[in-house]
Amino acid sequence: MSTTKKFTAKRTLAAFAMAALVATPLAACSSSDSDSSSSASSSTKSAPKPVASIDALQGETTAIALDKGFTDALTSLKLTPGVVGTAKLESGSLIFPITGGNVTVFKPGEVSPYVIGQIQHEGSGLSLTAGDTKVELTNFNVDPGVSRVYGDVSVNGKVAATNAFLFQLDGRTLEPLKTEGGNAVLTGTKVEISADAAPLLNQTFNTDAVTAGLLVGIATITVNTQSK
Repeated sequence: MSTTKKFTAKRTLAAFAMAALVATPLAACSSSDSDSSSSASSSTKSAPKPVASIDALQGETTAIALDKGFTDALTSLKLTPGVVGTAKLESGSLIFPITGGNVTVFKPGEVSPYVIGQIQHEGSGLSLTAGDTKVELTNFNVDPGVSRVYGDVSVNGKVAATNAFLFQLDGRTLEPLKTEGGNAVLTGTKVEISADAAPLLNQTFNTDAVTAGLLVGIATITVNTQSK
């Protein structure tokens, strides 16, 4: 196979895998008992082979365009958002560099979930500050199989939780895949405060205003499809 054909095949593979990755929250949120039955019966057969796989994700970013309802809630609670490490806050969006991870995609219906893996964002995060209290949520790890984002939590520099369930994902508003140069771009997945994070934030900031399911914003994932 020529170098050009190899590159094209690799780029197509990466784009397909990432498109399926962000679409997974929809599949996960709409799974049914029949899906479970199909998965159970398929386990008696030979193990299905993946249709796509990326062993090592490299670049670019996950950006979250902050929802006005979320920023208004922060203002009412007198919480100031900020960034940690390599993260950026630009034009109303939090931007976290993708530092690694892997994705394996199966044919939908053969196994559930049909996308497994993780997208890592080590060394960056979000901070929330009120008076002398500063909470940092860092080292985000997206798990597409369960539509969740995990991460570490610290309060005033002291570790409060590691690998905690911080955000729930909902991909029902996902837009079609776009390509920009050597990147695949997917926009539209909702990022919401998890049922675990809400009480933790309420306790820390002495409030009851943070609710599970509060929309943080809409995610845009930009992935380098030319990675080796």
